[in-house]
Amino acid sequence: MYSKQELRKLRSKLFRHLDGIVIAPTAHALKNRGVTDYLLAHKTVYLDDLTKKFDANEGYLNVALRGLCSQGWLIQHVDNKENRVAFKTNEVSEIAFNHFHLYKDIVSLLKQSANHHPRKFEMEPFVLLETTYKKFKNDFGIVRSLDPLTKTIQDQIFTHIEGNILGPTLVHLGMSGMFHKYFMQTRFRPEEFHRDFEGFRRLLNILTDLNMFKIVNDSFEFTEYGLFFAKRASAYGVTVSYIPTLRKLDDLIFSDPLILKNFNTITEEKTVDREMNVWGSGGAHASYFKVIDKIIIELFNKPIDEQPKGILDMGCGNGAFLQHLFNVIDNQTYRGTILEEHPLIIIGADYNETALNVSRENLIKSDIWAKIVWGDIGNPDLLAADLKEKYNVALDDLLNVRTFLDHNRIWEAPETSTSLSQSSSSGAYSSNGDRLNNNLISESLKQHLTKWTPHIKKFGLLIIELHTVKPELVAKHLGETAATAYDLTHGYSDQYILEVDAFLEAAEGAGLVSSEGDFKKYPNSDLATVSINLFKTL
Repeated sequence: MYSKQELRKLRSKLFRHLDGIVIAPTAHALKNRGVTDYLLAHKTVYLDDLTKKFDANEGYLNVALRGLCSQGWLIQHVDNKENRVAFKTNEVSEIAFNHFHLYKDIVSLLKQSANHHPRKFEMEPFVLLETTYKKFKNDFGIVRSLDPLTKTIQDQIFTHIEGNILGPTLVHLGMSGMFHKYFMQTRFRPEEFHRDFEGFRRLLNILTDLNMFKIVNDSFEFTEYGLFFAKRASAYGVTVSYIPTLRKLDDLIFSDPLILKNFNTITEEKTVDREMNVWGSGGAHASYFKVIDKIIIELFNKPIDEQPKGILDMGCGNGAFLQHLFNVIDNQTYRGTILEEHPLIIIGADYNETALNVSRENLIKSDIWAKIVWGDIGNPDLLAADLKEKYNVALDDLLNVRTFLDHNRIWEAPETSTSLSQSSSSGAYSSNGDRLNNNLISESLKQHLTKWTPHIKKFGLLIIELHTVKPELVAKHLGETAATAYDLTHGYSDQYILEVDAFLEAAEGAGLVSSEGDFKKYPNSDLATVSINLFKTL
């Protein structure tokens, strides 16, 4: 049994693994193009000058460099008043940049894996993984430094590489059932799990070498260390799901910013493995639902004339959140005891037609009668009109909920772009490779939320949202947050996560306030990357 201190160290390694999955291809791309050498030569460089020098796409270059800042290897200075960004080297920049060549093999593996099935064990990418692991095991032939600062950077980079070896492997095994309790509780042989058991045995041998398993009588058994990571395989899922984007960083930053957007159907996604993303998200969201449950129970325990007529989940995805909310209301509230007399209106809305079909099917299987409709989070007036016309349901009679959606809305420039309020955000934001002014990001969010204000006056807007953290703060707390992974995966895919304070400032500008009792952030510190708010109109 691990002590609290030992568990803290293991969680730190997991977070550093996530850092590595996004930093390895980022650092490799910048090193290959000469950006890091240029920074070392010039010490302080403005982003726009760097963009011109390397003919780069400024938005994605900004995301990449901010990622290096979050690792402590650069210093970012954002001037939202003048709309300029500068980057400055520090005492570890040269040490770190001179070790970026170590990422080469793992980035080659990441790119080559695109030619193979994402769920099947195939020999060719495994052989490359095995070769890369052998080099990793031998420190890629470098001499480990006795200098404490250099050794710290080397350890940081080797943990990144380990994350690229272990993270995608754990996710693929987890999604294929390898971490079922049967395998966790008993010893097993490779042929029990995979028909290519000799090749699979070689993979298990690598994991054994990483202390995930031990071999007993030619069978494999999880170590306590292995169980820790196996039980948290889904924690890698969201970051690993963006590997399709991470493979294309050289193009995104220095060539074609639309390389992942040139497709014909609205259901085809090239930026993310959506099935994997949903699988990873499911494991991560469970802890937040406990806070949501408390809010839902209090609301639906009120006298019936003070309750919403139902719930609308904007961005319903596969319908899981609606199922959860219905079950909480049905089993834990006063409303659940009178559903015959006062049925609950359940509505799921989504922009993606495939998601609508999946959600509809899942809710029917759960015997939950719901209206599943197309809806755009950026156009609540149209949604309200459709609900009224088709179902005689008033949007403002419902509790509006959504999870991790507002930052992923389609970019819409603010109606007014002059005399903008100065944003407090330090984030790096892009649309199709173009850098977006942080003041525009905050104004856009404010105007976006303002559109919802007329429709939430009765019962409010319940939101779980993702956030960025200032890079200098992340750098001081490496291993304590997944902020670097969130920033780069979302930044490269044109999503707009602001710091908690900047998000709340935009909401207040839209006439919304979150009551103190219904506001939570995780963790409950300046490192918060998730918040829960029940917004009411002022």
